[in-house]
Amino acid sequence: MEKTSKMEEPVIGIPYNAAYQAPMAHHYYVAENPHQAGMIPPNTIFGHPKGVPIQQTIYRDTPAPFNCVYCGGSGITSVKSKISGAAFVGCMMPMMLGVCFLLPSMDCLWHKYHYCPSCNQKVGDFEKTDLCIVADPTNWAERSFAIPA
Repeated sequence: MEKTSKMEEPVIGIPYNAAYQAPMAHHYYVAENPHQAGMIPPNTIFGHPKGVPIQQTIYRDTPAPFNCVYCGGSGITSVKSKISGAAFVGCMMPMMLGVCFLLPSMDCLWHKYHYCPSCNQKVGDFEKTDLCIVADPTNWAERSFAIPA
């Protein structure tokens, strides 16, 4: 039996074959999904659902079609607004914008809370947390919609 010196230690690990070559990585082409980029699906419901089953409701600035989980009714939400940080920033920059977004008539940058008109329960909200939205007028008012089941 052969003695090992004190300097040598046993090696612990995975055996490695020097002739092994890793397989080539596969490259797949994946088409871009326009709905993930923020586009609205073509079968979207904007108004009253009129008995159409809804899979998902996207709550934004405008009243949204929905099915109430509290009372079971369906229809259009009632929307209440609350001041957001973006509206406050918009009011702090009147020299650039010329208007103050804290006025109730300028609620395009305010948070929106959606309520069921039948039972008055809160069913959704849309909070504008991006303070830079002040500089992007195209996204000041976004339409609410529902995707049918």
